Amino acid sequence: MKKNSPKIALLFVLGAIIYSCSLVKRVPEGKHLLTKTEILVNDKKTSDEIIVNQQYQKPNSHLILGFPLRLQMYNLARKNADSSYHVWLERKPNRHKNLTAVLSEKQVNRLGQSFFVSGLSNFLKKNGEAPVIIDEKRTQKTKNRFLNYYFNKGYFKTKVNYKIDTLKNKRGHITYTIDTGKPYTIDSIDSEVETPALDSLYQKIKGGSLIKTGKQYDTKDFADERKRISTYFRNNGAYRFQETNISYNVDTVKTDYKANVDILIENQTIKKGDSLLQVPFKLYKISEVNIFTDNTSSRNKLKIADSITYKNFNLYSSDKLAYRPKAITDAIFITKGSTFSDNRRLLTSRALSNLRVFSYPSIEYVEDAKDSTGTSLITNIYLSPRKKYSWIPSVDFMHSNIQDFGIAGNMTFTWRNVFRGAEILDISTRGNIGSSKDMANPNNVFFNVSEYGADIKLTIPRILFPLKTERIIPKIMFPTTITSFGFTRQRNIGLDKENFTGIINYNWQPKKNNTARLDLINIQYVRNINPYNYFNVYRSSYSTLNDFAQTYNVNPSFVDANGNLTISEGGADNFINDVIQGNTVLNPDDSAYKNIRSINERKKRLTENNLIFASNFTFTKSTKTDLLDNTFSIFKTKIESAGNFLNLLHGISKVPLNANGKKTFLDVEYSQYIKTEFDFIKHWDLGRRNVFATRGFFGIAIPYGNSNSIPFSRSYFGGGSNDNRAWQSYGLGPGRSGGINDFNEANMKIALSAEYRLNIFGKWNAALFADAGNIWNVWDNVEDKNYTFNGFKSLKDLALGTGMGIRYDFSFFIGRLDFGFKTYNPAKPESERWLKDVRFDKSVINIGINYPF
Repeated sequence: MKKNSPKIALLFVLGAIIYSCSLVKRVPEGKHLLTKTEILVNDKKTSDEIIVNQQYQKPNSHLILGFPLRLQMYNLARKNADSSYHVWLERKPNRHKNLTAVLSEKQVNRLGQSFFVSGLSNFLKKNGEAPVIIDEKRTQKTKNRFLNYYFNKGYFKTKVNYKIDTLKNKRGHITYTIDTGKPYTIDSIDSEVETPALDSLYQKIKGGSLIKTGKQYDTKDFADERKRISTYFRNNGAYRFQETNISYNVDTVKTDYKANVDILIENQTIKKGDSLLQVPFKLYKISEVNIFTDNTSSRNKLKIADSITYKNFNLYSSDKLAYRPKAITDAIFITKGSTFSDNRRLLTSRALSNLRVFSYPSIEYVEDAKDSTGTSLITNIYLSPRKKYSWIPSVDFMHSNIQDFGIAGNMTFTWRNVFRGAEILDISTRGNIGSSKDMANPNNVFFNVSEYGADIKLTIPRILFPLKTERIIPKIMFPTTITSFGFTRQRNIGLDKENFTGIINYNWQPKKNNTARLDLINIQYVRNINPYNYFNVYRSSYSTLNDFAQTYNVNPSFVDANGNLTISEGGADNFINDVIQGNTVLNPDDSAYKNIRSINERKKRLTENNLIFASNFTFTKSTKTDLLDNTFSIFKTKIESAGNFLNLLHGISKVPLNANGKKTFLDVEYSQYIKTEFDFIKHWDLGRRNVFATRGFFGIAIPYGNSNSIPFSRSYFGGGSNDNRAWQSYGLGPGRSGGINDFNEANMKIALSAEYRLNIFGKWNAALFADAGNIWNVWDNVEDKNYTFNGFKSLKDLALGTGMGIRYDFSFFIGRLDFGFKTYNPAKPESERWLKDVRFDKSVINIGINYPF
């Protein structure tokens, strides 16, 4: 090793020299690559993103460990790939001639622009980053921007200097020195409103001014205050008012760092002939609301064939009116006699768009010539109906852990305005056929699994309830009622299930960024068609049971010629019965007996039919403003209760208990439980398309009354592309049990995730992530401490997965590939839990669409 040390050191030195030289490959002679900028504010270095972003020039972007990948990509590209091609073409006299003998002259010339010649270089240039060359003109512009930034923050006497240090190897640094001086604060505030009617409005909101005495001067406060005043005026009748009618005079002369502010709200300026006159603003009211319900009648009353007046709204149509008036007027917040308001116009646009039977509406205001005072407006609302009927087919090809290959088809038929009340009826059918080598295939056909189903959904743009709900959920919250019914049937998938669902839910928006959903009725009936196929599907359970049978089975009729428990002949079930009935050497205290009993309990749980008659409420609060907002939070909570209504019916009907001592409805045991969930997501925008995202989830479902466990469809699982990515779906937990079953689930879950997302180049992104969490059984029929949550000490069973991922932005969705590593595995002995499986050959690969949270 000592003999090789000088060689290794020499290789490092040579590599560093080559790397260093490659960075300035595209830097012209006499120029310098900007490798570092430093900003000193009042002699203190700052990395505040807002201040850093004031620079016109910043060093090339760096990935992890400071490697400038995009700069290196740009440097790898040939400077003029097309020109190099033509030089190569003419280097030998016969080369051009030989090529034109095969291709045309035009094709030979275009070959230089092809992917084979220029494609790689063009890709590297497009997705790379040109070297940032120090430019003193840009440095001077940066200085001016700093001056402007601090001036807007109240530092009117700021001084900015800069120093450019040129280093060897064509490199350079820039240091900015900023002396802000003492900031100015607001001293006195005076106001003058020239229009008396506006002055009366201003006095009502004057106390909420964003410009306050004693507060540091900030230009943003002045802009926000201008917007606040203008918004209030325009929502209270000032139809002609604009933000430009508000101006400020700020006096800072000999005021000892105090700013005296005068707010001036001027009269309206109108043009009369060749002269400009200033006249007081008027406050307008709505004198008439006209609604044109189709395109053919828009702006042309001569084509109107049908009209009606309903609650002071005038509705027109070029044909017979296709809508019940109330269906449209319920979505309109501009009413006759109301004061002009921008907010009412916005609410009307949103409500009409939410109906989904019209395209985006056009709302216009016209001064009413019949009003001699000139303070009335006529509102004209033009609606463009969408197609009454639409049909959307789709086909997908898929691969999953159930199917090696599958083809899925879906057809959705939409009928708008089905009952003339802007209702929408969606009827969809779906089918799937697939091939699976793990499923039953007695006839050896390729497509041996299938699934088909249908759904009917009716959306009504209001709350449909026997009692009036307008006071609780007014129309300003955009309420809707959705009723849906569905049926699905599977063949050769698991236990071959039939799934019936029926839902009546209400949706509304209590505030702009809040949504609420109440499932008044949520019914699900799951029927297992082939429960006897259990051990063919859940092979892990069968393998464990079969291993015990090799030691404890005393009945030769339970096994086949190879000594394995039979399934279709009932050997596995009979062996379980023998153990539980005491027909073997095992007794209830033996661990093998407990394991076999646990397998039997799980089999009963997963093969029983489920009837869930539930109600739930979900509330979501989001601070996300738009698709480009990367600093936001989302909080979601849900509470669900099941079985209480059926329990009440059972008490009234006095139907006897079944053989298991359980209450039934239509001869099916129904589930009874209460479930609650909390989900919180937080994102931080770190600049340069880098984002740090976190998520925390907690959920618990507690069985009681008629149930001692939670239905499989309502339980929790761990692992998968949107959970702990170091484990496969259903492969984590419960607790420290080790995920020994094929589909592991429980009734309590904790999940915590953090992810750092960074842009590599172009539409390619990467991520580093850590996922912690697990599932446990609690207050149900599972007692094994390896599976159950036993207080805070069970938190050491939280599994930790870490990893990395690559993502590509397809604009309309994100393609995602993640590699997860089991960093802390609670299923292993305590001395082997950390970092034993952090190897690529033991990584879990997850393919997903869009971000996991």
